[in-house]
Amino acid sequence: KRGIAVNVPTWNPDNCIQCNFCSYVCPHAVIRPVAMTAEEAAAAPEGIQTMPMTGMPDYTFTMAISQLDCTGCGSCANVCPGKKGEKALTMVNMEANYAESQKVYDFGQTLPIKQEVIDKFKPTTVKGSQFKQPLLEFSGACAGCGETPYAKLITQLFGDRMYIANATGCSSIWANSSPSTPYTTNKKGHGPAWSNSLFEDAAEFGYGMLLAQRAIRDRLKNELDEIAANTDKADVKDAIKEWNDTFASGIENGPATEKLVAALEACGCDASKNVLKEKDFLAKKSQWIFGGDGWAYDIGFGGVDHVLASGKDINVMVFDTEVYSNTGGQSSKATPTGAIAQFAAGGKETKKKDLAGIAMSYGYVYVAHISMGADMNQCVKALAEAEAYPGPSLIIAYAPCINHGIKKGMSKAQTEEKLAVESGYWFNFRYNPTLAVEGKDAFSLDSKEPTGDYQAFLKGENRYASLAKFNPERAAELFAKAEKNSKDEYDHLKKLVTLYAGK
Repeated sequence: KRGIAVNVPTWNPDNCIQCNFCSYVCPHAVIRPVAMTAEEAAAAPEGIQTMPMTGMPDYTFTMAISQLDCTGCGSCANVCPGKKGEKALTMVNMEANYAESQKVYDFGQTLPIKQEVIDKFKPTTVKGSQFKQPLLEFSGACAGCGETPYAKLITQLFGDRMYIANATGCSSIWANSSPSTPYTTNKKGHGPAWSNSLFEDAAEFGYGMLLAQRAIRDRLKNELDEIAANTDKADVKDAIKEWNDTFASGIENGPATEKLVAALEACGCDASKNVLKEKDFLAKKSQWIFGGDGWAYDIGFGGVDHVLASGKDINVMVFDTEVYSNTGGQSSKATPTGAIAQFAAGGKETKKKDLAGIAMSYGYVYVAHISMGADMNQCVKALAEAEAYPGPSLIIAYAPCINHGIKKGMSKAQTEEKLAVESGYWFNFRYNPTLAVEGKDAFSLDSKEPTGDYQAFLKGENRYASLAKFNPERAAELFAKAEKNSKDEYDHLKKLVTLYAGK
């Protein structure tokens, strides 16, 4: 508990609409919705603020905030819609307010996760996902970080069965600054299994993880088939059949594995005991590869391309800050035209690499461009679709960074993500090969026609505004070029809607 924030959020239930946006965007997982039974609410700390839960009158709702873990970025208060324009979150002095708030948070942590609440609001929605435990919490990321809200959300969706191979960069620094790690476990002891292989071979490293776990599961499958053929116990046969039927489905195979383990333990034969020695490998895992744009677009691109081309069930998550964030802000192939960065002090001449387009050219890679602050629903939907897709998936997430020099500050990171899409600086879309096979529309352009001022957006960030200040003529030239690139890209994306239309 670092207690580093000067100002922290406090919650006013009178203005809350229970949207859970604040929890969704919190970079450090310090603000969390809590559903309490009547008995739990009665046992809550004195002075706790609560309200009836919308849609579930048997439950009481509170928003628990760990103010001692907060960095004071204000991203939660920024996105809070409130009731009738009155925000439910306000930033107040931490020292004067943390004691009572921390008691509520600590109490909330002792309560069980309510699966019936998650099911009611659906686990792959903005609201429902936030009733799941984040398995990434209190990282050392910058206040207002654009990367960690994505990673935190992924752990809420799949974290109890995740393997993560992490490229070196910001995402490996906030993920595991040894000897501590913000990745954590649930009450069953399950959480993301994380590792970093020193340099930029995270794609190859993650691919090795996938092949290794698949080799173990294939061997166990053969052993189980042999048990099924030789046993006369119906419960064992049924459990093995259900496990086989759900072998490739992460969501379904977990519960099937629990039934299988119980049946094998009750069976007690030597063959069952051999399988049980490796029971942790039975369930289908969710294999992820995390990294930034410097890795994915540049020095690790060969590995990324190789893994995407493999056709295997693996997920690549790119935190796109458009610059080498962790090593001093050097230009990458993701840096757009006109941006200032190290090795592009006069503004980058060339356009941003189309990593999504390269991946889509294979025809069997799920590809998504997401920007959380612009469309929270599209973000969680894309992540769920990507993980469920039985082949390779690539998610590229727009992530505002302190290196961007956002003039309004990092508290407005989510707003910056929204403005990026509205101005046509970034586009949200999804390409799902499964839909193409089914004869349906495979490409979804989730961004509307830009309505914002493209160049005004650029001038809201110092990486562009500084060029306009010291070399206005060159800035005018490069910014016009960048704006044309943006319009051309949107025209291209509209053509893809037609190209990938269903039959």
